Amino acid sequence: MVARYFSTLTHISRDARLFLLTSALYGFAIFGGIYTTLLNLYLLRLGYQADFAGMVNGTGQIVLGLSAVPIGILGRYLGSKRLLAAGLAAIALGFGLIPLSEFSPFSPAAWIIVTHMIGQLGVGLYFVNSGPFIMRITTSRERNHVYALNAALWPLAGFAGSLVGGFLPGFFAGQLGLELSQAAPYRYPLIIAAILMIPAVIILLQIRTSDDVKEELPASGREMNGAASLIIIILGLVVLLRVAGEGVVRTFLNIYLDNGLQMSTANIGVLLAFGQLLAVPAALMMPFMARRWGDGVIYLLCSWGMVPGLLIIALVPHWAAAGFGFMTMMALISIARPAIVVFQMEVIPPRWRTLMAGSTTTAVGLGWGIASWGGGYLVTHLGYESLFVVGAILSAASAALFWAYFRPRTPAGAANLILSNAE
Repeated sequence: MVARYFSTLTHISRDARLFLLTSALYGFAIFGGIYTTLLNLYLLRLGYQADFAGMVNGTGQIVLGLSAVPIGILGRYLGSKRLLAAGLAAIALGFGLIPLSEFSPFSPAAWIIVTHMIGQLGVGLYFVNSGPFIMRITTSRERNHVYALNAALWPLAGFAGSLVGGFLPGFFAGQLGLELSQAAPYRYPLIIAAILMIPAVIILLQIRTSDDVKEELPASGREMNGAASLIIIILGLVVLLRVAGEGVVRTFLNIYLDNGLQMSTANIGVLLAFGQLLAVPAALMMPFMARRWGDGVIYLLCSWGMVPGLLIIALVPHWAAAGFGFMTMMALISIARPAIVVFQMEVIPPRWRTLMAGSTTTAVGLGWGIASWGGGYLVTHLGYESLFVVGAILSAASAALFWAYFRPRTPAGAANLILSNAE
């Protein structure tokens, strides 16, 4: 099994390897890395509170959500590669402008919100088109492995980015003769993170795959019967609930560690980094787990598994409990994310895939936006415990809805059902 696994990895196409490199840069700099570690801390050093951080994250995620379906439709006409490149460029622009808010001729708060929305629009372009693009540049033999590697690279690169991000403010504070209670030591790492998206654009443009949008993607052979629109809506709601549960941790954990548990920036970076580390081997195990139990069953089990992780963070006010709960959640998400992407791409006819990806990204944006907006209110009025308990409830609701509609089965169970129906 191990030999077959590594044999598959060595035969991954050049185009897929280049795409995975852009994904690694994105994880290191933005998603889970430097920006994730430092943005909220930068906002706190500017004098803002958790509710403003929630509003910034929430408005950006809502923009991502509302733009995703139009982006998915646009992808059918312009092609995924062009929109991926545009997305990475918008990420570099928007996130690069956020830390310049102190020099803006406009209100710094308005500047932060608007530029973050630009960056999140880029994230939407990147997220919506990634799934269909991987389907285009991979064969059926390597596809699950590429999705798994893509999911593993984000936490692995995020691990490195969080470590670097945790120590960079101290480095710049020492070089500039400033205190870590000031905003400037956080500004420069955020700018560096945004600049790293420029080589990601260049690498993506080296992919030789044709962006002929008339090319028909292959059918999976596992499409579900029933209205495609209903499947898209149900899966969108499933993802919205799960991401809302995940989003309360991703948005507010560093604020909780900084304000609630009084951890230093360097220690926050270390905790967030190691919290993502278990996600790497977990994601790489996803193809084997999917082969044995199926993508749907894997997603269901991981969604249920997130619930105790969130409850540990909520009910045990200690950095070790927060780290353990975060590590558990990240490991399960790293398996669930590629599993649900493969599941949704395979249960829908090929011509609906970009729209499916768009609606799912809408769900991601709205779920995260709800978590950020509502989370800021909950933290201010009810505290962090209530926030993380609500996250656990949302994750449980996602798992329950997914089971109720799709009733996922293992490959062996599905085969037996087909045989019994045939008889």
